[in-house]
Amino acid sequence: MRETPNFAGWRATILHREDATTERLTRQLKLFGFHVHVQWTPLAADNLPDLILVDADQGWTGLLPWTDARAPRPLVALLGSEAPGRVAWAMDQGASAIIAKPLASSAVYPALVMALAIHRERQSVIDKIAHLEERVRMRPLVHAAVQKISSVRRLDEEEAYRILRNCAMQRRLSMEQVAASIVGGAEPLPEAG
Repeated sequence: MRETPNFAGWRATILHREDATTERLTRQLKLFGFHVHVQWTPLAADNLPDLILVDADQGWTGLLPWTDARAPRPLVALLGSEAPGRVAWAMDQGASAIIAKPLASSAVYPALVMALAIHRERQSVIDKIAHLEERVRMRPLVHAAVQKISSVRRLDEEEAYRILRNCAMQRRLSMEQVAASIVGGAEPLPEAG
């Protein structure tokens, strides 16, 4: 089971015209320990809060400082409309939870927990993809290092690969890092055995 987050000390920005919804939401967020700021101007990219709640009924392109669905912070859409275009806008901004308007106080905490969990999962997937893309990009170096070990030590590719792998494990480095050092000449060829 996952641990539910403690939001004490977090900064939240509500991008919404001030009205009864923002008053109720501000009150609820403060109960959870948030420092709350309400604005209806575009959010600056240089000082993002820990959590963003946005009026998806009235939101526009440029309200949020990113251009794709990769929101750098957990994003909750405040939505009173069933219009597909408004739901699509929220999704395009990277919203990971929706709180329906008119606001029910009991809907806030579960939406925040979901938004945070989904945001973390998305970030984890992005990080894993970046790591795998880097490894794929470096595979030619691994192949070149295996070829170099194989030709200099007069071994078959399988044995050369095993030597490279063992060298990486002994040094607690990735095979790609060791391969780059070997191919670049910064590292002597590892010995067989």
